[in-house]
Amino acid sequence: MATDKRHGDVKDPSLALDGIAHIQWAAREMPVLNLIHSRFSHQKPLEGLRIACCLHVTSETANLALVLKAGGAEVSLCASNPLSTQDDVASALSQELGVPTFAIKGEDTDTYYKHMHSVLDQRPHITIDDGADLVSTLHRERRELLPDVIGGTEETTTGVIRLRSMADQGALLYPMIAVNDADTKHMFDNRYGTGQSAVDGITRATNVLWAGKQVVIVGYGWSGRGVASRARGLGSHVIVTEIDPIKALEAVMDGYQVMPMLEAVSRADIIVTVTGDIHVVDGHHFDRIKDGALIANAGHFDIEINIPSLTEKARSIRTVRPLVEEYTLEDGRRVYLLAQGRLINLAAAEGHPSSVMDMSFAGQALSAAYIAQSQGQLKPGVHEVPRELVTEIGALKLEALGITIDALTEEQKSYLSSWEIGT
Repeated sequence: MATDKRHGDVKDPSLALDGIAHIQWAAREMPVLNLIHSRFSHQKPLEGLRIACCLHVTSETANLALVLKAGGAEVSLCASNPLSTQDDVASALSQELGVPTFAIKGEDTDTYYKHMHSVLDQRPHITIDDGADLVSTLHRERRELLPDVIGGTEETTTGVIRLRSMADQGALLYPMIAVNDADTKHMFDNRYGTGQSAVDGITRATNVLWAGKQVVIVGYGWSGRGVASRARGLGSHVIVTEIDPIKALEAVMDGYQVMPMLEAVSRADIIVTVTGDIHVVDGHHFDRIKDGALIANAGHFDIEINIPSLTEKARSIRTVRPLVEEYTLEDGRRVYLLAQGRLINLAAAEGHPSSVMDMSFAGQALSAAYIAQSQGQLKPGVHEVPRELVTEIGALKLEALGITIDALTEEQKSYLSSWEIGT
């Protein structure tokens, strides 16, 4: 393990060349980010700024870091999840690409926060977060750094929820851009990215056959929609549980069974949580859970499944495969917890495909430049990504895919802006 504040803290520096190849492979399917890299290299919109990133340390994230660096920023990076780091990528960034990286796959909680503080030690002007741990730690423990911070961005639903809570309580002291809420992020990353990568992670961890299985999706937001769609595509019988009547109704209209969680767990072969909330699979659910059920979490934090309750109810616990723990309950029923309840698509697989992260990270890069351009103009609070940037990302992605679309005629523009013309 190599620790050096100039380079970071990584598991094995000798993995750097493997990481370079991994990063270059991802770049093949990130054309929008590559275009922004070229633009930033010439315009230098981030010149002189220090950017602290707390993100999943993957090959896609590495390409974002290189874009920010091309824009003139000093970039440092730590992991936003202890199990999501790709050690070869971390080594490449820290040893070869000039991005101090503090991340080791499987790091314990103390190391996780030590790494976060190491990134904050760089005294950032901009924060880029995935889950809001960096922002939260900065506000709770490193308040002396706040005067230097001009703004930040947030990648995921859970993080935006936390930031809005901070803002509502008057605790958020600088402007944050909710990149997750941009259409080019949540409609694609959450739905198609989480849908594919969560199923991929569960499959890699268990080698389970999805066809014919009863699969319970806990939460029917954009990520839940994606996982449900992919599970059905593999032949599963999908059940959705929800607390929002509109989302529940949508799931019904999409052709899924909808029922309370307590009923669903007694049928479930596979349970996937995607809510961002705490203990959505709780103690009383384990009392009814089907023998042999697999439980995985595709939400950001490992709090969706009440693991302490499951542990308390188990008479024995053993590891039966890497990232698969068998909990045998008092009556002999077995429950299989995947990846310690952490984010399954990154703990057991490689996360979202590069192609979909291309749009998400394009939003991050352009939002960072927007923050730099708007210094002093944005008030503390949670802000949307400007619509023109979202439209630009969508247009660039279509262009990269070789797809053209129609444009409004002058007559159509005039009609849409008028009110006089009727029947």
